[in-house]
Amino acid sequence: MRRRNRSTERTKSVLFHIGVLAVTAVVLYPALWMFMSSLKPTSDIVGNVSLIPDNASLANFAKALEGIGGVSFWTFFKNSMILAVASVIGITLSASVSAYAFARIEFPGRKVWFSLMIATLLLPFHVVIIPQYIIFNNLGLVNTFVPLLIGKFLAAEAFFVFLMVQFMRNLPRELDEAARIDGAGHIRIFTAIMLPLMKPALVTSSIFAFIWSWNDFFGPLLYLKDPALYPLPIALRLFVDQTSTSDYGAQMAMAVLALIPVLLFFLVFQRYLVGGVATQGLKG
Repeated sequence: MRRRNRSTERTKSVLFHIGVLAVTAVVLYPALWMFMSSLKPTSDIVGNVSLIPDNASLANFAKALEGIGGVSFWTFFKNSMILAVASVIGITLSASVSAYAFARIEFPGRKVWFSLMIATLLLPFHVVIIPQYIIFNNLGLVNTFVPLLIGKFLAAEAFFVFLMVQFMRNLPRELDEAARIDGAGHIRIFTAIMLPLMKPALVTSSIFAFIWSWNDFFGPLLYLKDPALYPLPIALRLFVDQTSTSDYGAQMAMAVLALIPVLLFFLVFQRYLVGGVATQGLKG
C-alpha cells in the first residue's frame, strides 16, 4: 500500500509539474516570439511561422537605438522614465497622506467621502477624458507632461488610496495611542510610525504605478503632440506606417528594450509584494 501511495503521489507530482510547465510555456511564448522576431529582418517576421531566426542579427537593435523621426531612442526612454518615476513619487506621497486621513483621522463625512472615492473606480476613464482634455487645453497644458502627472500628485488614483487605507486599518491603533501619550501629533505619527510600517504597501503601489505609467499609451497619445515628448509606447507606433513599408523588426527590438526596465524593476522589488501579502494578516 505504501509503495502504491508513493507511486500515486509521484505520478500526481509529475503531472502537476508538467501542467505548470505547459502553462508557463503558453504565458511566456509571446515574449519569446517578440525577442526572436527582433533578431529577424522585417520580411521574415510577417508570414513566417518559424520561431528560430535563420540568420540572427542585431541590426534591428542598432536601428531602434537610432530612433525615428529625428528623435533618438534615449529621448523616448528619458520621457518614459520621467513619467514613470514622477508617477511613483506622486502616487506614494499623495495616496499615503490621503490613506492616513481616511484610516486614522475622525472627521465629519469621512465614510461618505471614502465611498465617493471608491465610486470613482467604477467610472470609466473614457467618460471623463473629454472634459479633462477641454480643461487642460483651455489652461494651455496640452503637449506637456502636466495632464499625465497632476492627478498622481492629487490622490486622484483611488485604487492606491484604497490599497493603503486597507493596509493601515490592519495596523494596531495602540501605536497611535502610545505616540499621542508621548506628545506626538498626526505629522509625527505618520512620518515616524506609519510610513516605516507601510513599506510593503508603498513598494507594491510603486510597482503598479511604475508599470502602468511605463505602459500607458492612450494618455500620451491624447495629450502629447511633439515627438520629442513621446514615451516609448508612442514611439513604438511610429515604426508602423499604413502608407509605406512598416519596420516591424525595429519595432520588436524597441519593444524588447522597453520591456527590460519594467522587468528589472519588478525583479528587484518583487520580494516586497510577498511581504505585503503576508502583512495583510496582521490584526490590530
